[in-house]
Amino acid sequence: MRYFSANPIASVKIIVANKPDAYVLKRAEKLEVEALIINRQDWESPVNLIQELKDRKIDLIVLAGFLWLVPGQLIDAFPNRIINIHPALLPKYGGKGMYGDKVHEEVKKNKETETGITIHYVDKQYDTGSIIFQENVKIDPDLFSPLDIANLVHELEYEWYPKIVARVAERILKEK
Repeated sequence: MRYFSANPIASVKIIVANKPDAYVLKRAEKLEVEALIINRQDWESPVNLIQELKDRKIDLIVLAGFLWLVPGQLIDAFPNRIINIHPALLPKYGGKGMYGDKVHEEVKKNKETETGITIHYVDKQYDTGSIIFQENVKIDPDLFSPLDIANLVHELEYEWYPKIVARVAERILKEK
C-alpha cells in the first residue's frame, strides 16, 4: 500500500481480508484505504464480491498472506488478473498447507542450497498458476535456521513484490 500510495501507475483501492484482526487492516486504516471483511461462505460463493470489485473497476487482485483457495468463479471473472507470492521457488514446496514457516522448515530439512520467491498468476489450484517472476537466494542449510531462511525470503518479498505488481499493472493498462 505504501509503495502505491505515490505511484502514478496504480493504486490500492480496497483491502479484502478474511480475518477481522489482520494487521493489514490497521495499515489500511492508517493509509486511508477502504477495507472489506469477507467470511468463508461469501468467499466460496463470490457473486457479491465479484460485483463489488467490478463496481470499483478493480483491474488486478494481489494476494498477500491469504491462505484460502481462490474460487473458480473469481478466477473466471478476473483471468490472469489475480497474482500471488509464494515463499519458495515453485514448483518446489507449493500446494495446500505449504505456506510461511512450513515452507522454510522443509527447505532446511531437505538441505536445499537455495530458496527464494515465486510470483505467479492464480489458477484453480494452490500454487500451480503460470510463473511471472522468481528470485533466488543462496543458503547454507547447515548454518541457516528456518528463521534465517524466512528473513532472507522476506527481504526478497519486500523488494520484488511491489515492483512486479507494478509491471503487471502497467501491462494491464496497456491492454485497455
